[in-house]
Amino acid sequence: MVCERIDRIKEGKNPYFVRELHTGYVVIGDHQRIKGYTVFLCREHATELHFLEPSFRDEFLHEMAVVAEAVYKAFKPDKLNYELLGAGGGVHMHWHLFPRREGDVPTRGPVWQLGQELVAEEYLPSPEELNDLKARLNAELDKILGSVQ
Repeated sequence: MVCERIDRIKEGKNPYFVRELHTGYVVIGDHQRIKGYTVFLCREHATELHFLEPSFRDEFLHEMAVVAEAVYKAFKPDKLNYELLGAGGGVHMHWHLFPRREGDVPTRGPVWQLGQELVAEEYLPSPEELNDLKARLNAELDKILGSVQ
């Protein structure tokens, strides 16, 4: 699944694509039940952090923190949740970044408690909403990356 997403990015066919960084790809989450939900896909096809070359791993973690800062500044949550996932046979690692707000789920806890509601069709962003989310995130990435370089 992640491999296919990366292939669509490379082909210019992934509408959720925000930006390419050295170690991965920033994309807006397909479903926006949690507004501003963003994913950072690892460029390397690895399932564990310790499988990455140390210098690449360090940069990947640094870039994830940059993406997280941009998500935080763009979407102004109460708290940001981070999850590094990559289960199953040969899946690329990828960070899920959830901008959490008080009352965004029925009971306190992880967003995964929402089950299928998390990926309900009604939470697919319209083209206008998707463009807005991407523009806000890109603007913050520009500020952060411009100050780092």
